[in-house]
Formats: sequence, C-alpha cells, structure tokens
Amino acid sequence: MDPAEALVFSLVLVIIVVSLLSNALVLICFAYSPEIRKQAPGLFNLNLTFCNLLLTVANMPLTLAALASRAQPGGDALCQAAGFLETFLSTNSMLSMAALSIDRWVAVVFPLRYHSKMRHRDAALVLGYTWAHSISFSTAATCLSALGYHRLYAACTLAAPRERASGRTQFVVFTVLFHAFSFLLSFIVLCVTYLKVLKVARFHCRRIDVITMQTLVLLVDIHPSVRQRCLEEQRRRRQRATKKISTFIGTFMLCFAPYVITRIVELFPAVPISPHWGAVSKCLAYSKAACDPFVYSLLRYQYRKTCGDIVDRLLKRHRSSNESRPSPEGRGLSLPRVE
Repeated sequence: MDPAEALVFSLVLVIIVVSLLSNALVLICFAYSPEIRKQAPGLFNLNLTFCNLLLTVANMPLTLAALASRAQPGGDALCQAAGFLETFLSTNSMLSMAALSIDRWVAVVFPLRYHSKMRHRDAALVLGYTWAHSISFSTAATCLSALGYHRLYAACTLAAPRERASGRTQFVVFTVLFHAFSFLLSFIVLCVTYLKVLKVARFHCRRIDVITMQTLVLLVDIHPSVRQRCLEEQRRRRQRATKKISTFIGTFMLCFAPYVITRIVELFPAVPISPHWGAVSKCLAYSKAACDPFVYSLLRYQYRKTCGDIVDRLLKRHRSSNESRPSPEGRGLSLPRVE
C-alpha cells in the first residue's frame, strides 16, 4: 500500500468511526425526545440517518478491505448485493436531503399553513416516493448487470458489464439517467427551495432592521454601546441564514459533485482518470454520511438540548448510584483507627 492509498484508507476509517458515533447519537436523541418525534421533519432525518448507518456498516468496510488487499472483497454475489444497497442508499439519502429542503421551504414561505401542509402522513408519502424512486434505479441496475466491483473506486458499485459489448451503451444511458434523477434532481430542488427561503429570510431581516433603526432613532438617550450591539445583532441576523443555506448546498456539492463528475467523465474512454483520484472521490461521497448528522440534526437547538438532557440524566444517575452505595462501615467492615 503506497502513501496515497494509506491516506485514503485512514480517511475512510475515520469516516466510519465518526459516522457511526454521530448517526447513533441522532437515533438516541430521536428515541429520547418526544418533541423531535412529533415533528414531520423528524421522519426525514430518521430516514437519512438509517441510510447513513447502513452505508457505513455495509459498504465502507468493503472499501477498506479492497484498499488493503487491492482486490475485490468477497465473491461476485456479495459485491452485487453491496452495489445494490449502495445505489439504493445513496439515492435515498440525496432525495431525503431534497425532502428536508422542501420542508424548510414550506415552513418559511407558508408558516401559518405549515402544520396543515406538512403532517406525518404527508411526510410518510414523501418518504414512500423516495423509497420507490431508489428501489427502481437499484432494480434496473441489477437487471442490466451493472453492479459489481469497480477497481477505480475500490468499491462495489455501478460497473459496466464485462461479458456483453452491447451492454456498454445501456450502461452509459443508465449512468446518465441515474445521476440526473438522483444527484442533479436533488441539487436543483436544494437550490430552488433554499434560495426562496433565503429570499424570505432577507425580507424579514430588512423589516426587522427598519423597525430597529426607527427605535434607535427615537431612543436618543440610548448608550452608544447598546446601539452598537443592536447594529451587530442586525449584521449577524443577516449572515445567519446565508451561512446555514451555504452549508446545506455546499456540503452536498463538496461531497457528491467530485464523485458524480468522475463517473460521467469515466464514460469517455479517451479521458484517463487516476485511480488515486477515483478512491478520493469515493471517500468524499462517503464523508457525507459523517457530515449529515451535524448539518441537519446535532447542531440544531432541539438536538443540542436533548443531548444535554441525556448527559444530565446520566450524571444524576451516576451520582445517585454512588450515594446509595453503602459505606465500608455499613457493610460491617471496620476501618483502622489512627492514633
């Protein structure tokens, strides 16, 4: 294993550890907090978390094994099953992110009608579509024999069939359609919905800024430090929405775009692709499973509050168990006396 492969191996190992811990923490918060469970977006987060956990447990270790041995991990049947799962989970996770963006758009643009437009039944219908969409493409890839071990990415994923020359054209068409209706579709939905959310957020910020400035003008005796804090809060409010939306779209593009672009470029045999770059692009795609818990869940107030409540409860239980433990005198043991 050369230094580049060792670096990719280490990155995948770190991604596995971070993804397991962070996604497991999201599940614990979901099970602990009734407030999170009763909200419709919680179903989208739950589906995204399960997809990330399954991808971490089922597919990433096979990539580790392939990087270590420089060969296909396991037999063809195992690799095809892992490729089916990888195709399904990657598509499902992308569509879940698009569903979360639609939920935010409805909540911001239609705040008074949000609870009637986005109920648990509506969220379940959206999740049903994401599952049907993902299973359709995974099944089509299986029927086209387009699943197997791909040496360029050191992973069991979409791979051109070797035994049929006529299958090359079908594989090219399927690859383009698959990424168009998974990555590109989700990216368009993310951009359209979040840009509308940003537009509404900036409009509300301008209204709040006008009211704040009018108040500051009326309060002529206000201390300069208080006035300065109000102006700084205005600036932070304007930047907050932009940072959040940039994080949602930016992490999606940073993690998935290199891999998808590499898959499209790979369809042109005349363009050489470095195997090291192929492994790195796959590693970036895997890293989304470790980023999602922080981007969509753990950095939000409800999840941070739930984590704090869980820690407090564990500490109180630990203290109570220590206090209820009998002392040595209580157990009939005599301590040596110091004269």
